[in-house]
Parts: sequence; C-alpha cells; structure tokens
Amino acid sequence: MRARTGQNLRSSTRRDGRRRRAVSAAAAMAVGVMTLGVLAPPAASDSAAPAAAAAGPDAVQRALNTLVHDDGMPAALASVKDRNGRARTYTAGVGDLTTGSKVPRDGQVRIGSNTKAFTAVVVLQLVGEGKIDLDAFVDTYLPGLVRGEGIDGNRITVRHLLQHTSGLPDYGVHLDDDEIRNRYFEPRELLDLALDHPADAEPGKTWGYSNTNYVLAGLIVQKVTGRPLAEEMDRRIIQRIGLRHTYFPAPGEMTVREPHPRGYHRSPEDGPLRDFTEMDPSAGWAAGQLISTNSDLNRFFTALLAGRLLPAAQLAEMRTTVPVGTSGLRYGLGLTSRTLSCGGVYWGHGGDIAGYETRGGVTDDGRAANVAVTSIPTDEAAVRHVSEAVDTALCG
Repeated sequence: MRARTGQNLRSSTRRDGRRRRAVSAAAAMAVGVMTLGVLAPPAASDSAAPAAAAAGPDAVQRALNTLVHDDGMPAALASVKDRNGRARTYTAGVGDLTTGSKVPRDGQVRIGSNTKAFTAVVVLQLVGEGKIDLDAFVDTYLPGLVRGEGIDGNRITVRHLLQHTSGLPDYGVHLDDDEIRNRYFEPRELLDLALDHPADAEPGKTWGYSNTNYVLAGLIVQKVTGRPLAEEMDRRIIQRIGLRHTYFPAPGEMTVREPHPRGYHRSPEDGPLRDFTEMDPSAGWAAGQLISTNSDLNRFFTALLAGRLLPAAQLAEMRTTVPVGTSGLRYGLGLTSRTLSCGGVYWGHGGDIAGYETRGGVTDDGRAANVAVTSIPTDEAAVRHVSEAVDTALCG
C-alpha cells in the first residue's frame, strides 16, 4: 500500500522515494537479491504459443526473465491483452522457493493498493446515485470523527480523500510487520492511529499519498449504504463484471484461496527472505486488502475505462488528475495515468503488500497489461524493470 513519486506510484507508507524503517505487512518493502537456481521455461500462452516458443521468448517473457535472473524476484507473472482482444499469460521463476514448484499461470496475488481503485469506483457510483457529494466535507457523513492536530473533517472533502490531497497523515508508517501479520485491525483502529499524529499539509494544498484517505472513504461508503464495504464492492463491481478470481478476504482469513505463487518479504531489509503468503490483510482494508489475478485486473480496468462501471460524468471526474512530482505520473480519483514510451498514456493504479507487487493498466484503445512479482523490489533497477515490463507489454 505504499506510495512513491517518480517513475512508479508505489502504494505504501514510504512516500517520495524515501526509505524508512521496514513497516507494515500491509505496506512493506522487500529486496529480492538472492540468487535463484531455477527459472521456469519461457511461457507465453495463447493460440500462437507453439510458434512463439519455437522463435524463443518474446519481449514480455524476456522482461519477466530479467526480473527473476537479474533482480532476484522469486517469480514474475503477467497477463497481456492487445487491442484486438487477444490475451496472453506469462510466468517466470518458481512459485515456491522451498519446493521449486512452477508458478501457477495467472495465479492469485494480493493486489495491495489496486484496491483503492475499487473503493473509488464504489464511492463514485454513490455520487452518481446522489448519495454522496464529492465536494461535501467528511463531517457531512462522519460527523465529529476526523479531528486531530491540524485535522478537521469540516475542511476535508470526499474529493480530497480520493485524490490524496487531504493532508491526512498515513497510519501505515506507524505499523510494523511483527505487530500486524497475525493481528486483525478494525478500520476505526487504523484511523485512530493516523489521528494521533499531526496533519501533513493543509487540505487541498498539495498531493500526498496516505492510506488513511481510503480508510475514510470506505467508512463513508458503509455509513451511506448501511452495508459492509466488502459486500458493496462485491455487488457493485466484482459480480457485475464477472471478476471470478477477485475477492475481499473475510475477517481472519489469512490464506489465498486459489492457486497462487508464494509471496516473500524481507524485514528488516537486510534480513533473510521470509514467506509472507499467509497474513492478516486487515491493515489494508479499503486501501489494500483485495486478492485478484492479473487477468481480472485487466478486466476491471478495461470495464472501468469503457464506461461499464461509472456514468460518464463520474468517470470524467475519476480521470481528472493532478501531477505527482515531476515524473509525468498523474493521480485522479483512485486512478493514475502514466506515459508510455510508444506514445500516449495508460490508466491503472498499482499496489504493494508484503510478498507481492502489481503494476499495470489499460489504454484508451483497449490494450491491457498487468505484471506481478512475488517480492517488493527496493533496488532502483528492479523498480524500473517492473515498470519497463508493463511498458513493453503495452507497446509491443
């Protein structure tokens, strides 16, 4: 759930590229620097797979191989759809460092802050239904709840939350792995943790990534609908567009339900890799709790950009962006735009949670790609290579 300005929006508690102490199983960094002795055979799956295999690995497969061989990722997975609708899936590395088992094709992973895009869609659907006003103050829906040093819910709007311009401090920097791996957090506990600290900025003055924003957005959804956020997300998005491998883990659910590569994490950063596949993801909640696959993420962002989830007015609001630093990355309402080397931009979000990183998105002409790795890279070369794999998939 961490954030980084620059080449990547890193959904975590480390913002602006500064490295802090290893924090939060829901927002942790990891360095995959071990040497792997096993690399899965090049694997690109579609109707032309035999011919592709005969010709050697294509550019996407080579990009995943680099992430494993050069950057030490235990595994890398990708799902790519071209503008004609042809889909391919890819894997590299191993799904389990202990057994050396194969990476499940299009396996489930924890998608971290991609969850924010789902939460934002639910909020914007409620805006379209006249139940939430983007420019209403948080106190309209949660009266008296948001108070702290320099913090007042009568000055922070729903738009500020979704756009990360609220100035609210991020609760995640105050959590550590050993504290939360096995602990269940109520959303109000996460909010209270943030409110114990002063505001980072005046509302509306500057962009600053904070998971606290989306915890509040989720609480507003629950207040307005009278239903759990997970149920609203499932009914309004997951079931509506047929995301068969996407779900919001239930309270206490620490495992991944379907075939998946195991996720690995270093904490502290110079410590050994630890298997972090099983964990309580509640510290992410509306900001980072979902589990999905690369192909389901492609389906979600494609449906979103095609107008299947939001009315035109709300989709336009979601795509109205502010700059993030000087990198060219821009942030809308739970949606980012990033430039492509072949011209134009792609729309998505991205997410990290201990053990997994996902990056990708879709273009306006129907291309889609998502890449996942099974350890969060901190080495700048590895960070760049994940982004380059997405660019290669969309520009190839």
